[in-house]
Amino acid sequence: MADKRGQAPGPPGSPGKDEAAPAPSAHALRRLAEARLRDRASPTPASIDSLSPEQARHMLHELQVHQIELEMQNEELRDAHVALDVERARYFDLYDLAPVGYCTVCDDGLIKQANLTLASLLGTTRGALIRQRWHRFIAREDADLYHRLHKRLLETGEPQSGELRMVRKDGTPFWGQWEATIAPDVHGSPEMRAVLSDVTVRKRAEQALVERSEQYQNLFTTMGEGFCVIDMIFDEDGKPVDYRFVELNPSFERQTGLHQAMGKRARELVPDLETHWYETYGRVALTGEPVRILDHARAMEGRWFDVHAYRLGGPGSHRVAILFEDSTERINGEIKLREAKHAADKANRAKSEFLSNMSHELRTPLNAILGFAQLIDSGSPPPTASQKRSADHILKAGWYLLALVDDILDLAVIESGTLSLTMQAVPLDEVLRECQAMVEQQARSRGIRLSFPRFQAPCHLDADRTRLKQVLSNLLSNAIKYNRPEGSVHVDWRVTPAGRVRISVADTGDGLPEEKIAQLFQPFNRLGKESGPEQGTGIGLVVSKRVVEMMGGTIGVQSTLGEGCVFWIELRPATLPTPVAARAAAGLAPGGLDAEVHTLLYVEDNPANLALVQEILSSRPEFRLLTATDGESGVAMARAALPHVVLMDVSLPGISGTEAMKILARDPATTHIPVVALSANATAIDVERGLQTGFFRYLTKPIKIDELMATLATALEFSASQGKPPTTRQSP
Repeated sequence: MADKRGQAPGPPGSPGKDEAAPAPSAHALRRLAEARLRDRASPTPASIDSLSPEQARHMLHELQVHQIELEMQNEELRDAHVALDVERARYFDLYDLAPVGYCTVCDDGLIKQANLTLASLLGTTRGALIRQRWHRFIAREDADLYHRLHKRLLETGEPQSGELRMVRKDGTPFWGQWEATIAPDVHGSPEMRAVLSDVTVRKRAEQALVERSEQYQNLFTTMGEGFCVIDMIFDEDGKPVDYRFVELNPSFERQTGLHQAMGKRARELVPDLETHWYETYGRVALTGEPVRILDHARAMEGRWFDVHAYRLGGPGSHRVAILFEDSTERINGEIKLREAKHAADKANRAKSEFLSNMSHELRTPLNAILGFAQLIDSGSPPPTASQKRSADHILKAGWYLLALVDDILDLAVIESGTLSLTMQAVPLDEVLRECQAMVEQQARSRGIRLSFPRFQAPCHLDADRTRLKQVLSNLLSNAIKYNRPEGSVHVDWRVTPAGRVRISVADTGDGLPEEKIAQLFQPFNRLGKESGPEQGTGIGLVVSKRVVEMMGGTIGVQSTLGEGCVFWIELRPATLPTPVAARAAAGLAPGGLDAEVHTLLYVEDNPANLALVQEILSSRPEFRLLTATDGESGVAMARAALPHVVLMDVSLPGISGTEAMKILARDPATTHIPVVALSANATAIDVERGLQTGFFRYLTKPIKIDELMATLATALEFSASQGKPPTTRQSP
């Protein structure tokens, strides 16, 4: 609102330049009126006496009328004062409670008046603001900007505005939108009337927008993928027939091979481009549904493109954004890889057939040679001494040749990747007894003492039984062959801190220097023993190493010159065979097809419950069941076997199932394994408490088979999403 001079009014209590001086008091007003009456030409008493009665009555009437008029004017004046007070109060409310800060600043820079909003913005009270220097609330970074604006305001008299960084009384910074005019006060001195609003939120939003814009621009210009925006062109029937490039990033040309495409149509650049590209982008423009495709553009030098296209804008927009990558090299590589794999598979099949035939052809004559030699050796009458020596030579050479054939065929099968393993729970004590029986005669003939461990508790390995015996018998045979006369071979086993089972074979031979250990697992490398008395091929350890690794284990050696070597293998532990594992070991997997095997650990102290779960899973060859009967052994088994899922009874001897679950959750090696409670504690409170403590799911007894299998499926999906442990493969 402006007064008669078009000048903005000042704040309350600061009158304009031409406003009247304060009104005099009632007593002073009366004296002033009496003085004016004396100055006027008033009728004298003589003249009043000369008035006729009619004139006197007329004068009295006039006086009464004037009196009434004065009274009416007084009432109007009082009403005007009341209205003025109301408006003044309303003005004060508008001024003080306005959403922006107002202030008046004298020409010496001191704040003269301020509203409550400004005091709040500056973090102080209105009383404390008065007589404060205005520029103390302006941040040092913008002090020069403010002084330039203020100088321009004084020089031009024109309103000035700007965004300034301000500082509250407590030092907190904020952004302010400052607007000011200049006007004279009642004494004619210039005063600044300013408006201040907090625009911090807007400034932060603008800054964030700038940063996002910069990030987008950086991404747009630096990303390796191509990016473009096109305007689809439709014919009269609404059929997509072409599109125009309206935006391109720097990688576009490298990805497409198209030069200077900006503003041009696709048909100009690639006249023979396949119609499915127009149809795909046209469908995106019309429906607004994004697409992700991998397709072939034969007209563009046969390139393959991995494309993600989406519409820009709402319905009616024909603009489509396309993020793409030239995948030609990758696709061609995959095609070549598939072709090479097909060729390799074909070659492997031919190789397998050849090896099978070769094994048959070699073993057939060896069968006759070794068979007749054994008949001669054990015939009646007994052979002569000369015949005995000849038969021994034949048998020794024949068995060596058979071992050589087996080793070479094993190595060939392993190298071709076609070796099949039947993983099962193998009792270590039985395997070691069988190996001991196999090498006892060899050790006795050389005077070598054998020492095998005694088992206080059963130990089972997750291994192929036949291949494990092959590896251990090879290590034992080498320990006997390369030992010193009257030496010894000591076999031992232990569980490592990582939960694996280590089996070691120690001899008392000459040992190996460090440089020969590095060559130990090279094919056909006998480490300088070629001219020695011991026969060998140099591939036994190579086969052993490959077999151990295929069973998920490791093999190694420690040697001390002059004292001997310790060869060792480490394998995963396993539990007693389950019906499922037994059928798998017997080659009875349903359908005769490869099946994924998921390891399930069930921790339960009740034999009946264990038997029930075993029976449930016995018809499901995709599960390999491990069991433990208390919390401590369950934790140890989980750490060693790293199962996909753990079924945990809550009430266990020793530590409870809940405590066992928490131990597994705290261990980085097992924290990814979902632990499902399977308990007879079946109240709602038990279930809720179990889930809150960290069980993946909480199942109650009696077991509902469908619920159990559905929960295991969910747990397996979760386990697979964690990325470990890897799923094994089982073949019939």
